[in-house]
Amino acid sequence: MAQAHRTPGPRAVSGQPFVFKLVLLGSGSVGKSSLALQYVKNDFKSILPTVGCAFFTKVVNVGASSLKFEIWDTAGQEKYHSVCHLYFRGTNAALLVYDVTRKDSFHKAQQWLKDLEKEVHLGDVVVMLVGNKTDLSEEREVTFEEGKEFAESQSLLFMETSAKLNHQVSEVFSAVAQELLQREVREAQAPQGDAAMVLNEGPTWQAKCCAH
Repeated sequence: MAQAHRTPGPRAVSGQPFVFKLVLLGSGSVGKSSLALQYVKNDFKSILPTVGCAFFTKVVNVGASSLKFEIWDTAGQEKYHSVCHLYFRGTNAALLVYDVTRKDSFHKAQQWLKDLEKEVHLGDVVVMLVGNKTDLSEEREVTFEEGKEFAESQSLLFMETSAKLNHQVSEVFSAVAQELLQREVREAQAPQGDAAMVLNEGPTWQAKCCAH
């Protein structure tokens, strides 16, 4: 039954924000840490490869609701791959990040999705595919259409970003936040017998995707 795989919901205590766990997945050097740093601290700098996992938090307001992201930035190097699955458990959302100038990182993002599916029920998790480094458009190997097509085939949200230029970085997290909160509202309003049906619904919010 789908209900058996349900990730425990982040119930908000009165006056406190909803808490959602979000993991960043992708190959090394695709810009996962840069995206997190730009979003949380509005800063960009050249960052050394993440060792194991880095952790960030940020509280945001979405409409009348308050939300706290617990962001887990996993290492992309192959030597850490075997332990990264430990961070999947209990996650509410995931960003699958690839570098638009590296076709291999796009293929690796697809493998990360399969790895995630082994640990969680994808119907319970908000997943967004993120093509980063659009500022290097002259070196592009993965087209916007390729990314969008794969995302649509897997019912994922999709957006392209530039962590360096702070292009659509906050929009990525905002889109995920909106979808998470909408799912919470649907679950709270749905009769108990309709729970399985609600879990299988696709995203209700479509991210506005820009190629430039």
